[in-house]
Amino acid sequence: MPPPPRRPPAPSAARAGLRSRALVIDRAWRGLGPGLEPLSGPGGAPLTRTVKLIVLPLIVRPALRPELAVDFLGDEDAARLDALIRESGPGLVATARWFTLLKKARRALGVVAGHPQDLYFQRCFELAVEHAADPPDGAAALAVAEAVVLEVAEAGGGRTVEALRDHLADTGRRERLAAELAERWEGRVRRAGGGAGGGAAAEGGVLDGMVALAFDALDACAAASGDLGDLSAYGRMVKAGHGGRFGVELWTGEGGLGRVEGPPASLGLTAHPVPPRPEVGRSASTATLPAPLDRTLFERLFVVLQSSARREELPPVPELVARETGRACAPLGLYDESLRVTVVLGGVLALGLDPLGTGAAGTGRTSAHRAVNSRWRREASVLRARRMTVSARPDPDGGPLEALAQDLRTPWAAYMRRLWVRLHGRDVRGAPLTDLASAWSVLDGVARSVMMDHRARVRAALRALSAPPGPLDTAEPRSA
Repeated sequence: MPPPPRRPPAPSAARAGLRSRALVIDRAWRGLGPGLEPLSGPGGAPLTRTVKLIVLPLIVRPALRPELAVDFLGDEDAARLDALIRESGPGLVATARWFTLLKKARRALGVVAGHPQDLYFQRCFELAVEHAADPPDGAAALAVAEAVVLEVAEAGGGRTVEALRDHLADTGRRERLAAELAERWEGRVRRAGGGAGGGAAAEGGVLDGMVALAFDALDACAAASGDLGDLSAYGRMVKAGHGGRFGVELWTGEGGLGRVEGPPASLGLTAHPVPPRPEVGRSASTATLPAPLDRTLFERLFVVLQSSARREELPPVPELVARETGRACAPLGLYDESLRVTVVLGGVLALGLDPLGTGAAGTGRTSAHRAVNSRWRREASVLRARRMTVSARPDPDGGPLEALAQDLRTPWAAYMRRLWVRLHGRDVRGAPLTDLASAWSVLDGVARSVMMDHRARVRAALRALSAPPGPLDTAEPRSA
C-alpha cells in the first residue's frame, strides 16, 4: 500500500461546512467577558485543563449529548454548544472565584501536593453550583475553601510526593531498595523468558513478525472491537508476549521496531544504547525528567503522584514503592502485557507520524497512520509552523522556532514519552487494555494530546515574535 499523499486531500462533501468543536468552544469562551482569568491562558482562551476537566465533562457532557462528542460540528450542533457555554457563564465566573479562593487557602494551610487545577477545578465548579443562590463571602467563604482543601488532601491518604520523599529518606530503607533493584536487574532477562534468541536471527525473524502484526492491528483500528480471546492481531500479540519480547530486545540492544533512519531503536524511551539499571533517587522535576526508562524509582512515582487527580485510588506509598521496585525491572518498565503490546503499537504508529506531509516517514500506511496524520496536517498551527520554522524563518540560534521545527521533524519523541506515562499510570492502577478498541482509544488520545500541546507552543511562539521586548507569558505546562 503506498504511503499517504504529500498534501492532505480536499475536504469531503460530508465535512463541508463543519466547524471545529475546539474553535467553537474557544470563541464562546472568549465571548463570556471578564472574570474567567484564573481558568484562562495568557491569550484569553480556556486552559487545556479547563476544557478537559470543566467544559467537556460538566457543561457539554458528551455522554448525554453524543452529537457534541465529535471533533467537527454542523451549524445546529455548533450553535447548541455555543449556547451551552454562554448559559454557563455566571457559573464559570463563580468557579474562577472559588478557584482563586482555594489557592489562597491552600497557601495558608501549607498544602503543596498535587496540581491545583487537577485537584480543584471540578470541586470549584461544584461549589459554584452548590452556592449559586447564596454564595458565602469573606471569612465564611474562606472557611469553606479551607475545608475543601483539607478534604482533598486527606482523600489522598498520605499518597503525596512529600510522603514519598519521607519514605525514601530513611538510609536503611534506601540501602535495602538499592540492593533489591540490583538483584532484580541482574535476573531480569531470565525472569522475562530470555527474549527472542540471538542477534540477527531475532531481528530478522521475530521482530519482523511482531512489526507485521502491529501493522495489521493498526490497520484495524478504525473498526476496533473484540477482546483478547479473538484471533485479532492485537490478541495474538498479547498472547505471544510480543510486548515483553520487545522490552528484552531493548535490554540486550539486539533490535528495534523498524529500519527507519533517524529514530533510535528505543524510540526515545531511553537515551542510552540500553536502559540503565534504575536507581532509588531523591528528587524530581517535571522540567528535567529523563527518558521514561532512565528514570529513578522516585521520578517514576513522582509523576504518578503529581499528576493523579484521584490519589485515593492508588495504593499507600510503601506499597507503591514495593511494587514499583519490581515494575522498574520489568520489560518496558511495565507489568501488564497488554500495556507492553500497546507500547509496540505506539512505536510503529510513531514511526509513521508525518505532520509536515513530507512523505519521509515510509511506514505511515495503515488506517491509524492516515487518521492521525490527516488530522495533524489540518491544524492551522502546524501549517503556519511549517512555513515559518522549516523554510521561511530558520532560527539558527535554537530559539522557539527551531524548537517547534524539531518537534515537527521528530514527532515520535513526544508521542512515545507521553504514551509511556499514560500506560505506566494504568499499570500502577491495575487497568489493562483488554481489547484493540481500548488500546486505540489510548493511542489516539495521546496523539491528540501531543497535537494540542504543539498547538499551544506554536501560539506562544507567535505571540513572542509579535510582542514588544519584555517578560512574556508562556503556555500552560503539562507534566511529563
